[in-house]
Amino acid sequence: MDTMPTAPAAHRSWSLFFRSRDGLITVATLMAIALHLILWFGPGLSGWARDWPLVAVVILGGIPLMIEVARSAIRTRGGADTLAAVSIITAVLLGEWLVAAIIVLMLSGGEALEGAASRRASGTLAALARRAPTTAHRLRGADISAGTDEVPVSEIAVGDLLLILPHELCPVDGEVVEGHGSMDESFLTGEPYVVGKSRGSAVMSGAVNGENPLAIVALRPAEDSRYAQIVGVLREAEENRPAMRRLADRLGAWYTVIALALGVLGWAVSGDPTRFLAVVVVATPCPLLIGVPVAIIGAISLAARRGIIVKNPGMLEHTSRITTVMFDKTGTLTYGRPVVTDIHTAAGFAADEVLALAASVERYSRHPLADAIRNQAEKRGLVLPDVTEISERPGQGLTGRVDGRHIRITNRRTCQEIDPASRALMPVTAAGMESVVLVDDAYAALIRLRDEPRASAGEFIAHLPGSHDVERLMIVSGDREAEVRHLAGQVGVEEVHAGISPEGKLALVEEYNRRGPTLFLGDGINDAPAMAVATVGVAMGANSDVTSEAADAVILDSSLERLDELLHIGARMRRIALQSALGGMALSMIGMLLAVFGLLTPLLGAIAQEVIDVLAILNAARVGMVREPLSDFDRVPGG
Repeated sequence: MDTMPTAPAAHRSWSLFFRSRDGLITVATLMAIALHLILWFGPGLSGWARDWPLVAVVILGGIPLMIEVARSAIRTRGGADTLAAVSIITAVLLGEWLVAAIIVLMLSGGEALEGAASRRASGTLAALARRAPTTAHRLRGADISAGTDEVPVSEIAVGDLLLILPHELCPVDGEVVEGHGSMDESFLTGEPYVVGKSRGSAVMSGAVNGENPLAIVALRPAEDSRYAQIVGVLREAEENRPAMRRLADRLGAWYTVIALALGVLGWAVSGDPTRFLAVVVVATPCPLLIGVPVAIIGAISLAARRGIIVKNPGMLEHTSRITTVMFDKTGTLTYGRPVVTDIHTAAGFAADEVLALAASVERYSRHPLADAIRNQAEKRGLVLPDVTEISERPGQGLTGRVDGRHIRITNRRTCQEIDPASRALMPVTAAGMESVVLVDDAYAALIRLRDEPRASAGEFIAHLPGSHDVERLMIVSGDREAEVRHLAGQVGVEEVHAGISPEGKLALVEEYNRRGPTLFLGDGINDAPAMAVATVGVAMGANSDVTSEAADAVILDSSLERLDELLHIGARMRRIALQSALGGMALSMIGMLLAVFGLLTPLLGAIAQEVIDVLAILNAARVGMVREPLSDFDRVPGG
């Protein structure tokens, strides 16, 4: 739940304002205007004696601003700010130093406010980057007793042996080579996992070590590790310029042409060049180019505070227009926490015996099926023997050595490759999930499991059409059709696509993209292609580098309520950004028309535009200022 901003937070925001170059120019300009007004009322003073503070601030402050505006125009980042340079030059030529100073004030003040708001909004990203470990303890020899050297994380190479001390952050992705303990990975995965670690266990950068030191071998350099990728995703989100901003740039260019044309018209009709100055002053700078980026960064910050990483800010403007939502099954509409329903054993093995062996090995795995097997063993009150060796590699399943026996937990196909005789011993395939246990490379048991739908899944499905105008809902899964249809019936989804390959998911998304904006929600690597081509791709949890890379947003705590909040954040951002941009433009247009007819002097026009710009920025900053929950469906406890 959001809280009211604290005094220190407000102090930091103003500190950011005053530390910037634009903030200093703003303060200097205010002081110059105040001094000019004092001199204005001074006895016997006129001309340069009163105007010198304004001349100084326009030259010293205006020239750097105009140089930056020129650079921005060359980079085609916007056309409206060029009106500031035109206005300052025109005011100087006409001897209107107070007007020129007010234009410098509005331009520098607007830029300083935007910069301060942007840096304040992106504080979550900075905090995440600061949390990254900067040093590591590299072992001098092959074991923990060899001693360590403290080295920068950037110097760690693949194959280096590192010592992770108790309660220390793991600096790189790696594998345990010595030691026995646990790591808290909840910050990275959003799941409340404290995972046991032993020889052969994988470790992730950014995870917090437990009570015991662990020796690991680095499998990736720091810049390629999991934590660095999450930080990189956030940094890319902050720097990426979405389509909505580019549209604002194009509108700003047209707005500049209109403002200059009206200024020339006023000058031509009246023969008075101050009409031209009044028009361009009231049009400068355009709130279109200030309000939109502040709104976007506010939305990124708001999402980050609620456990949502927005990788592609451009997706935020599409979330309120989604017509088709596609769900993967496991881990999205279900908890991803299956329960054991049946244990089929081979001759010579008892169910409790095999379950204890499997649960012992599964203590070192983060796989959802591992939780189910461990929970079942705990429910039966089984004593778990110690594991002396562990390994979990892609395509090989989970293997370990328990009481001198080699235990492998894998799938049906791999089991039949290792022990061909198991083909005749296994029960027929049924709906649900299964794990196969081999003891000393001989088939021992098949453990069947079934995942349960999230408590809020049915309510969320029913909520989407009425509250978000979603027209079509479907489950797209690679699981067997019987299993997918069973879940669909439980949550209220009528359209089902089962047994779909990653290529099939991709083709399905491309088909529906032609009918309108789509959202694909998944959590596995096989969902990555579909998420990459969907209008909005959302990953549940940060369990896969590939999935997180393909997604436009990542929901760290894997809850449907967070997805609903993301939809509301996008709609809120788009609505407020357009309010700031179009509202500011409309007010400026009114001011320009008044100036054309001589009803607004350059000085009054400058003051009016300053008010318009501040209103646009303050309105845009509202995006990130939400105290109440954003989700508008009543989430069932535990959902």
